[in-house]
Amino acid sequence: MLKLVRLALTAAILTAIAVRLRRRARMPERLTVPPAPAPAARRTRMGLVWAGIAGIVAVTLTAALIPDSGRPAMTGHAGQARARAQTPTQAPSQTSAQAPAQALTQAPTQAPTQAPTQAPTQVPSAAPTATPDPACSPAPRPVTVRPIDPRVRQAVNLQWRRIERWLKANAPRTYRTLGAPGRARTIAIAEAQMGVDFPDDLRASLLRHNGSRGAYGFGLGFWSEGATNLSTREIRDAWRALCARPRTDPAGEHWNGRLIPFLYQREEGTFAAVDSAGGAVVGGATEPRMPSYHALVRAVADALERGTPLEGRRPAVTRGLLRWEQP
Repeated sequence: MLKLVRLALTAAILTAIAVRLRRRARMPERLTVPPAPAPAARRTRMGLVWAGIAGIVAVTLTAALIPDSGRPAMTGHAGQARARAQTPTQAPSQTSAQAPAQALTQAPTQAPTQAPTQAPTQVPSAAPTATPDPACSPAPRPVTVRPIDPRVRQAVNLQWRRIERWLKANAPRTYRTLGAPGRARTIAIAEAQMGVDFPDDLRASLLRHNGSRGAYGFGLGFWSEGATNLSTREIRDAWRALCARPRTDPAGEHWNGRLIPFLYQREEGTFAAVDSAGGAVVGGATEPRMPSYHALVRAVADALERGTPLEGRRPAVTRGLLRWEQP
């Protein structure tokens, strides 16, 4: 309040000074005009000036007192009503800001309470998982070309010469399907990748004929029609494919990772294999069909030369192709 009065008085004083200066500024111009008016006229003019100054002070005080006069009214019923009218507009902004914060704090606490209640209901419905075969996941090993027993290699080559001689004379189309000699390093690479050691008689046979070619290729599987000898790489690929099949009991099934598939039967989609543990030949079952791979090659050579049946099948030739027929 005192500040407003001071402002009003200051304005009045400044106005009076301005009027005074204005009168002095006009005095030179009035030197040529007639003489100054009478003292009564001067008093009249001065009264008008002071009246104007008083009016300015009154207007300034009135403008300063108008806000003060309105403040008490805000503390009455009207002020309370306006305060109540403003509170609803502020409440939603606070609740909306607090709602996401409550949702974020409650979300983590609800998730753990629901997980334990749902887990037991899902376990019984889960399908049984396949048991991995340790023999199908061999440890890394270096590629090593192992020597072959000379006596074993000589015995295997002797039986192959008997088979080659008979095929060339009686089944030339089958003879032409015999593969070229294999490589010792290729066999060593397959052994390292499969984690098994090929028996000496199987390696000697692959070094003589690396499998057979074509749909009617020669096969030592006389107990099934349409069997074809596999090359070294085909042996490795077949082993990987058989290991990739899901099995619940690798130890009790016909196939396991220690078996080496050497022959594929196209019509039945089965393999004959050599057991790397003992060297026995198995075909479609766990019981051995031959004690060794060399014994299998010798039995085939005997059946071809003598024309005798072997395990219920007799060798026959149709249009230059060898077939094993039942009597």
